[in-house]
Amino acid sequence: MLQEYTNILVPLDGSKQAEVALNKAIEVAKRNQAHVDVLSVIDPGQFGYNLAGLADGDITYQLVQDSEAYLKGLVETIKKNGFDDIEFHIRMGSPKPIISQDFVEDHHNDLIMMGATGLNAMERVLEGSVTTFVQRNALTDVIVVKTDLNNTQVAK
Repeated sequence: MLQEYTNILVPLDGSKQAEVALNKAIEVAKRNQAHVDVLSVIDPGQFGYNLAGLADGDITYQLVQDSEAYLKGLVETIKKNGFDDIEFHIRMGSPKPIISQDFVEDHHNDLIMMGATGLNAMERVLEGSVTTFVQRNALTDVIVVKTDLNNTQVAK
């Protein structure tokens, strides 16, 4: 029997590869009659600290607003194209444990589909990529998307 997925998580960071992963996840969800959770994780510490060691509240607020507008636009477009079983979520904190464990536990996802690389090349050099961490530590299956719907490799 083929694996059927019912609840797919797609982390998005605004990169082209993440959006390609979302497109593929929608197609998988259609075939499996599955739900899709789209997640943006905002790491306030990534953008600098004030003298007290905390990310500035105005910056954090703007990041949340920008992320919400971006996700809302993507979800509305997907719904207009005929797929309704999709929700977007925003979490604050470190993307690695949130994507691989925390969110999956909270929302009972049985598949994570994500792009091979995201936006932050410096973090990959210093700490390793989020994708690699999720592959190694996820509580569920992970598909790393490297090609578009036509199986053409996505530019990095």
